[in-house]
Amino acid sequence: MVQKDLQTEPESLDRVDGRPKVTGTATYSAEYAVGNLAHSVLITSTIAKGRIKNINAKAAEESPGVLAVISHLNSPGVPGYPPAKQPAEPAPVGTAFRVFYDELIYFNGQPVAMVVAETLEQANHAASLITIGYEIATHQTDFEANLSKSAVALSVQRSKNSPFQDYGRGNPEAFDAAEVKIEATYTIPTQHHQPMEPHAIIAVWEGEDKLTVYDKNQGVKSAQGNLAQAFKLARENVKVNAQFIGGAFGSGIRVWPHTVAAVLAAKKLKRPVKLVLGRELMFTSVGYRPYTVQKIAIGASKNGILTAMNHEGTGQTSAYEEHLERTILATRAMYACPNVFTKYRLLNLDVNTPTWMRGPGDATGMFALESALDEMAFALHIDPLEFRLQNHADTDPERNLPWSAKSLKECYELGAEKFGWKNRLPAPRSMQKDGMLVGYGMASSLYGFHRHPSKARAVFSRKGSVVVQSATMDIGPGTGTAMTRIASKILGVSPGKIRFDLGDSSLPDAPGQNGSSTIPSVGSAVHVACEALKTKLLKLASEIPGLNLQPDQMTIKNGRIFNLTDASGGISLSDVLKYHNLEQVEVTEESKSGAERDQYSMYSFGCHFIEVHVSPLTGEVRVKRVVTCADVGKIINYKTARSQSIGGIAGGIGMALMEASVMDHRFGRYITNDFVSYHIPVYADVPQIDVIYVDKPDVHVNPIGSKGLGEIAIVGVAAAIANAVFHATGKRVRDLPITVEKLI
Repeated sequence: MVQKDLQTEPESLDRVDGRPKVTGTATYSAEYAVGNLAHSVLITSTIAKGRIKNINAKAAEESPGVLAVISHLNSPGVPGYPPAKQPAEPAPVGTAFRVFYDELIYFNGQPVAMVVAETLEQANHAASLITIGYEIATHQTDFEANLSKSAVALSVQRSKNSPFQDYGRGNPEAFDAAEVKIEATYTIPTQHHQPMEPHAIIAVWEGEDKLTVYDKNQGVKSAQGNLAQAFKLARENVKVNAQFIGGAFGSGIRVWPHTVAAVLAAKKLKRPVKLVLGRELMFTSVGYRPYTVQKIAIGASKNGILTAMNHEGTGQTSAYEEHLERTILATRAMYACPNVFTKYRLLNLDVNTPTWMRGPGDATGMFALESALDEMAFALHIDPLEFRLQNHADTDPERNLPWSAKSLKECYELGAEKFGWKNRLPAPRSMQKDGMLVGYGMASSLYGFHRHPSKARAVFSRKGSVVVQSATMDIGPGTGTAMTRIASKILGVSPGKIRFDLGDSSLPDAPGQNGSSTIPSVGSAVHVACEALKTKLLKLASEIPGLNLQPDQMTIKNGRIFNLTDASGGISLSDVLKYHNLEQVEVTEESKSGAERDQYSMYSFGCHFIEVHVSPLTGEVRVKRVVTCADVGKIINYKTARSQSIGGIAGGIGMALMEASVMDHRFGRYITNDFVSYHIPVYADVPQIDVIYVDKPDVHVNPIGSKGLGEIAIVGVAAAIANAVFHATGKRVRDLPITVEKLI
């Protein structure tokens, strides 16, 4: 089935949490009503490298309402940190940043002190009174100027099976012997997550050994473990709550220093403390997509068969941690090419640590790969779509395994037909409309399949309602809606009678929301839990005298149990519980991968077709039309899936045309640190988007046959736009974003 018009899909659910979100009754991390709450603000470093010589906080401490000024000078210390050395020594590479630990400065914007006061206004005023003296050291923040210093990551050097080790198959000299060759360098600038909700936390201690935090975090279970380790608490004594999250895009995957700082302050003061990051601090506190330079060399025969691909990527990281991304990994698996070689390097700079941002690594790497494929198709005088079809990989060329499922060719066909790709004239600058240069571009997309062990609890009550619970998250894709849909279809209970609980670390174990793993992982757990609950209910029904039916002779529909061969009458599930004098029936089940991971290669696939209009006078680029098609296994809920695809396209438009974090290297400080100077797409920048799915279950990946959609939605979009811009203008832009000065 191919779903083109989602309005005709009768089984799509509206968002189950839509009403509380739009009416303002949903409670976000900064909004919990906690008694005796104190407010805090961070003071951050104004230098990029060096030492703190002194902190003058006397005026701040004497300011009205101030409860404490905390820094490395008076911090009670995080129990999980090792004792600080005197004099302080730089942390070894691979060490997460330790807040208020010693006097060393690793990046501009580093938290160096915190003011806690009765009100936010009092905290802000007191913070303005603090002066800090620094011993400044020479810093290095310019990626291009330091590129020659990049190296294999230490963690990769120490690992025997890291995917980031140098990879090769075939003949390393194949590129030199190729009939047609292209070599190019592609650059992705630093890009920052821009969720509407800034990061925030309320930390509450109950005595010395119990901690509750309301935190904007994409993984309550991992946050629970990290905080328990940091503060030497029993894991069950730490509760993390993040029921509602106003967007994250990867910025909430880990516990950041500001979270630890708030917990530390609450412990010191023995009262709850709230900390909300301002927009400026979002640029130095919660990671970013790292600056990345890629060199690609592609060789092909004159008839359009790939013979060699060499892909080298170098990513930015901090001086104290290593952040590695999948930048070069897609090149190994995407196309049928016998000779492929990849290298990945890291460049440590005096900046804060990057993190995963939607489509991490793959969105970056596929911009380069799919741009280079387009360049090769142009050099060969072959249609870009036909070139990809000629080099389609029928099996995984990296692992020599069959795909668990792959309908990429069908994606190409459906997308090209809907878009009207056949109307594309091959020559650049050959298409115009209303005085604008018109360009058609396309690109492929893929993203690895991720499934983690997950648990879910399903409870049916005598009142006829169902509660399903799992400690998963929802940063916007509609997790609760999808899980409700899964439970409803299995249990035969109306969605309106089902509640899905999430975002609480006390619930059954589940992974955080990242890597497009939520539906494959938690969805599978909900599936098996509801199947187990259904089996239990049918068995209870079979024990009722007079029904004379075995469990395999019954089915459930609309909350009633029926004979498979007779849809009349039946007995309600509530009556089954009443007969057995039960208030509720409960099951908890776990779902995880098995041997199939070693038998098949598992990916989501897709493609994007994009039309741009470019002003020949000003160089302004407008994305006018998009058709996106994805092969992600079974679609659980079309309406929310479509929103995911649209969001990915919008993010890709920003990546291609607008987003770049600009740093003043004299000070190592970002100068694009608000919504005025850091540009992201708005409504007027996003055109009509046609979303198509190849709705075929992948029977090998999990019980529900569904693969991840959230990440792949952005992968390849930037390349498709860049390819369309080249078709429109004849100018190839290899360093993002594509701005007017690069086209004029």
